[in-house]
Amino acid sequence: MAFGIKRDEMKQWKAAVARGEIAFLTHYWLDPKFPWMTTVTKVGCSDLDKLSCWCVENGLPPQHIHARDDYPHFDLIGGKQVEILIKEKLYDQLERFRLLEGETKEWKR
Repeated sequence: MAFGIKRDEMKQWKAAVARGEIAFLTHYWLDPKFPWMTTVTKVGCSDLDKLSCWCVENGLPPQHIHARDDYPHFDLIGGKQVEILIKEKLYDQLERFRLLEGETKEWKR
């Protein structure tokens, strides 16, 4: 179950994914398979080859891409989620979802 995002944010993400862009959307999330996780970042792109390459370039297994719908995506959680959001300079998502609570904000420099 996803929550903590606005309808417009979801629309913008879906539009970017549909255009074949690599798009990021972080939201609060509850999943019984991962009860210790509270957020997920969906990295989407309708171009599966492009998304697969992005996964490989970032040390992620492309076989875990969710390609069963109109918005193919890879779910980022945990440390890799934080690492990628910093790499992509998506500081607003890091702060909004408190993904660096208790850590220094050296990454902002």
